[in-house]
Order: sequence, then structure tokens, then C-alpha cells
Amino acid sequence: MKKFLFIIVVAAALLVGYEKTYGLRKFTASPAHQSSRAQAGSADVLQAAFNTQSSGVPVQGEGQVTKLLADDNQGSRHQRFLLTLPSGQTLLVAHNIDLAPKITSLKSGDTVAFNGVYEWNAKGGVVHWTHRAPAGRHAAGWLKHAGQTYQ
Repeated sequence: MKKFLFIIVVAAALLVGYEKTYGLRKFTASPAHQSSRAQAGSADVLQAAFNTQSSGVPVQGEGQVTKLLADDNQGSRHQRFLLTLPSGQTLLVAHNIDLAPKITSLKSGDTVAFNGVYEWNAKGGVVHWTHRAPAGRHAAGWLKHAGQTYQ
């Protein structure tokens, strides 16, 4: 009987140690908490990419349109606009309108969510690859505006 009890105690101790090490007990955050953590993480990635002058960084976030720019029609056509992030950082969005639909209803003050690739510049950076990858050799990106996804 003592041997059986000893085995149970050892097994329980191993299980507790395994749970602490590998996190078997999963914490499930509310959707609002998960969303705020994801946004905070995205803002941290963008800020770190800017601070370290990094390029080619996959990013996701959201900002307010502060200026609409003329489309770039040289080579591949791009819709261009400036976003101001909650952190105050500004981003130029260069959205390829040869590969994805243009956001025709976009105006200053609108909120736009983005998923793309960050390229550093001294003015805050550029986000591009906000569209599907035509040959599948790149991660697809997107823009979201007024409940519609553009990719």
C-alpha cells in the first residue's frame, strides 16, 4: 500500500511540474483582451522596426488617414496615403492597385487597418505588400476600411 501511495505522490508531483513547465492549463483571454494585446504587440513591432531602421518586417496595425496622396502611376500603380498610428508614428501606405482594388471611398480622418511589409525611412516608414501575392512567393497582405477588405 505504501508503494502504491508513493507512486501516486510521485505521479502527481510530475504532473504539477509538467503543467508548470509546459503550460497545460490554458488561460483564455476575452476577445477584447486578446485584441488589445495583439494591437499592442503590433505597435511594438512597428516602433521597434522604426527605432532600429529595419526593413522587410511583416507588420499589422491600424491608423487614421491624415493625408491622401496622388496615386503613383510609374511602373506598378499604387494608391498612396499617410496614416497616423495611435503612437503618433506616421506611415506611408503604398497599396498596389494593379493587384488589388483601390479604396475609392477613402477620406482623411478614416480608420484603416493594414497587414503588409514595413520598410524604414526617416519620416516613419512605408507599408507595402498590402495585397495577395500573385505567384504565392510572398505572404499576402490586406487593407481594411469601412468593413471591407482590400487585397
